[in-house]
Amino acid sequence: MRVGVLTGGGDCPGLNAVIRAVVRKGVQDYGYEFIGFRDGWRGPLEGDTMPLDVKAVRGILPRGGTILGSSRTNPIKVDRGIERIRENLGKFEVDALVAIGGEDTLGVATRLHEHDVKVVGVPKTIDNDLNATDYTFGFDTAVNIATEAIDRLHTTAESHRRVLIVEVMGRHAGWIAIHSGMAGGANVILIPEQNFDVEEVCAWVDSRFRTNYAPIIVVAEGAIPLAGQMVTKDQTLDAFGHVKLSGIGDWLASEIEKRTGHEARTTVLGHVQRGGTPTAFDRWLATRFGFHAIDAVNAGEWGRMVALRGTDVVTVPLEAATRELKTVPPALYEEAKVLFG
Repeated sequence: MRVGVLTGGGDCPGLNAVIRAVVRKGVQDYGYEFIGFRDGWRGPLEGDTMPLDVKAVRGILPRGGTILGSSRTNPIKVDRGIERIRENLGKFEVDALVAIGGEDTLGVATRLHEHDVKVVGVPKTIDNDLNATDYTFGFDTAVNIATEAIDRLHTTAESHRRVLIVEVMGRHAGWIAIHSGMAGGANVILIPEQNFDVEEVCAWVDSRFRTNYAPIIVVAEGAIPLAGQMVTKDQTLDAFGHVKLSGIGDWLASEIEKRTGHEARTTVLGHVQRGGTPTAFDRWLATRFGFHAIDAVNAGEWGRMVALRGTDVVTVPLEAATRELKTVPPALYEEAKVLFG
């Protein structure tokens, strides 16, 4: 059997570990051949491939990014996109496809499955917002990077007695913000699931200063003020219709300065959260996902995705992962609010 592999969407620590595990086990245990498609769905759409064998995956376990490249190409919005992918899979004699990606990438995989393409999905997103899996690889690395940044900012906040705002990724889900904020000792955490009151945030800021400490605020990029709109710097959309976020941190800093008189500064972590070497947990999880993905291929479990349930890796229908996002439950946010102010 010849198996195609692609990585789509934003780059993510652990992608290379998945590729390595798929190829290593696929060659060793099943005698499969592999072909890599470059730059997400653009690869099978345009027939852009690269060799993918055991030699190609040596030494990539600790590397960030993806040796296959990635993009946000959406073949569903391309004329004859699905048909062109099917034609190219036939041209390269690809019997099955392993698609590694987040909500958008796996959404395309779901559509391909509906058109009789033999596809298995692997969940990937630093936001940890894919349904049907307890954790996605890349999330732990992002949280560790954000937590280290918060730790470092505490000292400069105290030295200058200013409000420091850390803007982290999280379009519709605040998992990175809630985990890193609690781990880093933030005094306020703002997430997309809970619209926030600017006056309440300012009250927490004043309360912190009254105890002779400078506050750290962690805000997810998709957080929204009460009765307000999502704050952005750039209104352009990507190929999947998502607005390019960032801007809430600067907006919040300006509002805090106007309302409290305290100096406020923003640090936007941005793509730093997605780069660099993956943590040990993400390497472990990504490797296990890769092993189980190729097992699913061998078992003919088409239209399914590997997922972590407790400590077990299982397979679930692709549509279960993409039907709705996994968001931070209100009870968990209420726990964190004990630390606010």
